[in-house]
Amino acid sequence: MHDSTIMIIDDHPMVRSGYRQLIESETGFSVCGEAGSIHEALRFIANCRPTLAIVDLALPDGNGLELIRRILVKYPDILVLVCSMYAEELFSDRALRAGAKGYINKQEAGEQVMTAIRQILDGKIYLSEQMNKRLLDEFDKNSPTPPVSDITPLTNRELEVYQLIGQGLGTSEIAEKLFISIKTVESHRANIKEKLGLLTGSELIRSAMRWSLYPQ
Repeated sequence: MHDSTIMIIDDHPMVRSGYRQLIESETGFSVCGEAGSIHEALRFIANCRPTLAIVDLALPDGNGLELIRRILVKYPDILVLVCSMYAEELFSDRALRAGAKGYINKQEAGEQVMTAIRQILDGKIYLSEQMNKRLLDEFDKNSPTPPVSDITPLTNRELEVYQLIGQGLGTSEIAEKLFISIKTVESHRANIKEKLGLLTGSELIRSAMRWSLYPQ
């Protein structure tokens, strides 16, 4: 079995060094590259082709969210974990919508970073316990997860789109992944909202994210 390869993208050498030591102390993991900027990341990632990339949001030549989008357009199989000092409650949703599979604050202990990496490699989305609770509280008040009986009116394609929305993909990313037009995705989104009784795009995203995080 091959190691899971990790690329670290952060503009602080000490932070990158800390991640590298942590990752390479674990069996089955190796760091295949480091980058301190978007320019370096895009140049190195073509050669590294990691299983997962750790991405900071604050980079000297641009925004980490844009980097995530650019990585995934070209390499959609690469998994992304955001590790940032920015408040999770403000940026985790944006990171997931950009295509990241998890968000962790840099203040979290090292073992939580490895927990996040393992969870993402296992096909799950990682958020902190506090953020999960916040989402649950918000959904319970504003947009509860539709029960299974309410999901059944969705066609197979609509359910596929709904699940991808829950994984944080935007309209253009869903269109590319499913090989359909953006207009078709928008039509599916409108149908899903109508069938599930969701009034806005934000309600749709929250509902789909909770369904993805806590499938029934």
